[in-house]
Amino acid sequence: MSYVPRRIVAPSALSLLAFDALSVVAGFWTALVFRFDAQIPFDDMLALGLMLPAIVTVFVFGNLAFGLYRYAWRYTSATEVVTIGVAGAASTLLLIMLSLLLGVSRPIPLSVVGLGGIFAIAGFVVARYRERLLTGTLGRVQRAIARPNRRRVLIVGAGEAGNIVARQLRAAHTDYEIVGFVDDDPTKLFLRLHGANVLGTRHDIPALVADRGVSLVIIAIHRITGLSLRELLSLCLDTSAQVKMLPHFLGQQEEVQRALPLRDISPEDLLGREMCTVDAEACRGIIAGKVVLVTGAAGSIGSELCRQLLALEPRELLMLDNNETGVHDLFTALPGEQQRRARQVVADVTNQARMEQLFAHFSPQVVFHVAAYKHVPMMEYYPDEAVRVNVMGTTNVAALARRHSAERFVFISTDKAVNPSSIMGATKRVGELLMMANAEQVQQGETRTLFTGVRFGNVLGSRGSVVPTFVRQIDAGGPVTITDPEMTRFFISIAEAVSLVIEAATMTRGGEIFMLDMGQPIRIEELAYKLIRLCGLRPGTDIPITYTGVRPGEKLHEELIAGDEQRCSTSHPKLFRIQSHYAPGLASVPGQVAYLIGLALAQRNDELVSMLWQLVNGEIAPSLEMRSVGDAIPLRRFR
Repeated sequence: MSYVPRRIVAPSALSLLAFDALSVVAGFWTALVFRFDAQIPFDDMLALGLMLPAIVTVFVFGNLAFGLYRYAWRYTSATEVVTIGVAGAASTLLLIMLSLLLGVSRPIPLSVVGLGGIFAIAGFVVARYRERLLTGTLGRVQRAIARPNRRRVLIVGAGEAGNIVARQLRAAHTDYEIVGFVDDDPTKLFLRLHGANVLGTRHDIPALVADRGVSLVIIAIHRITGLSLRELLSLCLDTSAQVKMLPHFLGQQEEVQRALPLRDISPEDLLGREMCTVDAEACRGIIAGKVVLVTGAAGSIGSELCRQLLALEPRELLMLDNNETGVHDLFTALPGEQQRRARQVVADVTNQARMEQLFAHFSPQVVFHVAAYKHVPMMEYYPDEAVRVNVMGTTNVAALARRHSAERFVFISTDKAVNPSSIMGATKRVGELLMMANAEQVQQGETRTLFTGVRFGNVLGSRGSVVPTFVRQIDAGGPVTITDPEMTRFFISIAEAVSLVIEAATMTRGGEIFMLDMGQPIRIEELAYKLIRLCGLRPGTDIPITYTGVRPGEKLHEELIAGDEQRCSTSHPKLFRIQSHYAPGLASVPGQVAYLIGLALAQRNDELVSMLWQLVNGEIAPSLEMRSVGDAIPLRRFR
């Protein structure tokens, strides 16, 4: 193999070398002019002329030594200016040292050598960055010409993220004009960044938008607490400006470097919740290599639960729902690797024979029971259906999990189960009681299944959530319907709720109810106003708002914990363990539930509703025995 010598000067760099030589000549002549105030003595002029070839040689070889002719300068960053400066300074210092050695006989003054070196370095920089300098100058001219049509931007945050946004906007978008920054750090007030000043704090945003004609507010803060984000969004959305923010601004540091394109504010941002982390290894420990069953898999919570569980590598995931289209759509949306672990199951949790067959064949080790009717006002008119699906379905699946020795059974509950005012909430409370009753049998050695429930509020974007309803109404031009201006609800994102449900499953010892930290309640009216503003519309003007009154079964304010319950902390800051004291005793719950189901199947709704309220309020005597209620289900079927 022949040796190919490495080039120290690329052929394309020869023109750059010539430009450097001219920069040295021009720089030293300019320095001489400055030194003698343009009245240059003939002897000094002659001396410089004789010395220039040597001076040019020193600078060129200095640049060669620092590799300045091997860079692809079109693609280098501005930090390479330091290398240019060091190379030029080294050559200048060498010339000064040689001049000092010559003493009084030096041919040119030291001041000329020093100043000439500075001018030469400036010439080297211009030669290498001339295209960018020209582009920047033309860009400023173009922005000045187009000034009337440019969008006026206010950037919230004068830190690293804000600087990145400003730099990218100025470099790539001539149709934006940065009006200024706002930042809560008092040390940054009135500083100038990228040609704009820090004008005030977040509380000055409404006045700045109005006074300076701001049409776009960009939130450029890398890390911000949930409550602080909610307050900031409220200030921004109360203005007439459009609001955007960094992509994944709550993510890792490296994500901030990808500031553009900006993203719209999402409904999840309005919650102002911080990123939630869970113990991934603990979650993997109870799921990996296991057969896992998810009922209600086609719903919004169930489908997200399936996706997160598949990432934990179960041996097989049974995605069960009576909605065959929903199960099919969920399965086809999964990546190929996850499809090999997932199985589509079309079944109804109230069909005991079908569920018995499923458990006998697959023996699921972990069960997440999500399937339920969830619409509060509708279930007020169909209490028998609410009990059939929410109570009978839960009883069926829990009994089979116990009989087939599943390791864990996780029941998805709701804040509506606390002091319930609706049929749906009452049926969910019965589900919680069933979890505690089943757990008592664990303590008596009848089974090793760990039964637990997880209670949380409204899931943003889920079926039955108010947000999709508001979005549809806004898209249709209104009106947006609000039940009551004082109504509040707790909200959580689907992804966060599901990840915490899995985390709770790792903590359960059996019999407890877990509660998710739901943060502060949000006024439904405030949420509607913000969603309208996110669409660039004005509440009450562009989109009419009507108040319809509280619907059957609804509360003005939901609760997360009852008066006879205690909230205990866990190892996760967003998970709490609820200790409950059920007055009548849990041993009687299965019999009462079986009788309740019999009333539902017999469609004796008046008796059913009365017994349902007595059951959740602890008013039924523990000695209650089964009575003949039409085609009531025998008690033995649930044992």
